[in-house]
Amino acid sequence: MRSAPLDSTAPAVDATTLGLYGAVVLVWGVSWIALKAHLGVVAPEVSALWRFMIAAAIMVSWVAVRGDRMRFPLRDHLRFALVGACMFSFNFVLFYYGGLHIPSGLLAVVFSLASVMNLLLGAALFGQRIEGRVAAGALVGTLGVGLLFWPEIAGAGFDRAALGGLGLCVLGTLLFCCGNLVTGRLQRRGVPVQAINAWGMVYSVAGLAAFSALRGQPFIVEWTATYWGALLFLAVFASVVAFACYGALIRRIGPARGAYATVLFPIVALTVSTLFEGYAWTLLAIAGAACALAGNALVLWRPAAGR
Repeated sequence: MRSAPLDSTAPAVDATTLGLYGAVVLVWGVSWIALKAHLGVVAPEVSALWRFMIAAAIMVSWVAVRGDRMRFPLRDHLRFALVGACMFSFNFVLFYYGGLHIPSGLLAVVFSLASVMNLLLGAALFGQRIEGRVAAGALVGTLGVGLLFWPEIAGAGFDRAALGGLGLCVLGTLLFCCGNLVTGRLQRRGVPVQAINAWGMVYSVAGLAAFSALRGQPFIVEWTATYWGALLFLAVFASVVAFACYGALIRRIGPARGAYATVLFPIVALTVSTLFEGYAWTLLAIAGAACALAGNALVLWRPAAGR
């Protein structure tokens, strides 16, 4: 028996879903600026370690105060560790190091491919058929982001270092998508999203600490207001709040449609850049934004049953 089309059984989008979606897009779209503030003095993996150490402490405390279940069998802990490696640690490390060799615009373009990768992984690993409307929306949106950043893409040069950086970012996006799928399957088995995030972040801290030690990176911080402001924003809002919203979003509309939020991150980042960095919109950029928004509507909109 063939499986149902991917996301064909997802519920219609309501106000709560739109609120979760908007929160994820807004917070993660702004977080690119905070991530940029961490490049320089402190090694990327060490900055990620401090970020998720704070986030894990908040998440575990939150779950404890709520009285949610935190005891799970070993098989679930193996999945928690996989979520931690894919969504809370090494995907970020790969993007940090990839960003040393390719333009920031291309980083956003690569990460926007998460929407397409989730569709392909769901089909390849679980035999899910891809709903045509969702696939078309993901492709149109990704095309839009490509148009937004075409000047940077065209100027990337694609020497050996740039190709290596591109490969790291593609791998980081793939890890994020794998974590998406594992999170979705855990939630379908009744594991609360708060517990998934809490344990995932705990395991990410262990993984990042071990990785940093193996690479001989010093465990230091940069004692500036900019570094600490970015760190607290990334730990509290981009990690605890946004991942809680994202987990709830996956539960409501599925990993493929939820991951489409990644296509809109660059548009938010460009809006912030317009306000604070003097980014100038071109006709190509406007066309790209329109494509991304049109793709977003295709992915999220579901025709009413019986019509």
